[in-house]
Amino acid sequence: MQSNPLKKNYPKVILLCLILVLLASSNFYPQSKIQSGVWSVSPSLSNYSLDSNNGERSMTIEIRFKDPYKQKPNIFVSVSQIDADKETNVRYNVEAISVSRDGFTLKVKTWSDSKLFSLSGYWLATVE
Repeated sequence: MQSNPLKKNYPKVILLCLILVLLASSNFYPQSKIQSGVWSVSPSLSNYSLDSNNGERSMTIEIRFKDPYKQKPNIFVSVSQIDADKETNVRYNVEAISVSRDGFTLKVKTWSDSKLFSLSGYWLATVE
């Protein structure tokens, strides 16, 4: 009686097929759909004005993704630290603007007589 080579190698064939499917799908479904990082603004940056004067003041930070996305991601921004003058109200806004597949611009803003000595936080980029 002659043995069937496919039957003998069946586990290897299944494993090989599984590996090929995983390799092929990794091009369509990258493992890393989430990237994140930290941001910070303080007087150590040039043109910092959030701690002086009155009225609306803002500054921007350019964030570049380590691995560009194939489509424009959703951006989530948080604030984890604020150092502000105790004599004035704390007013601030942090938002992601100009979002692209390669990165985004983080805009930090204050207004009126608020004096912000530093702000920092986290950002997270994700695609659906």
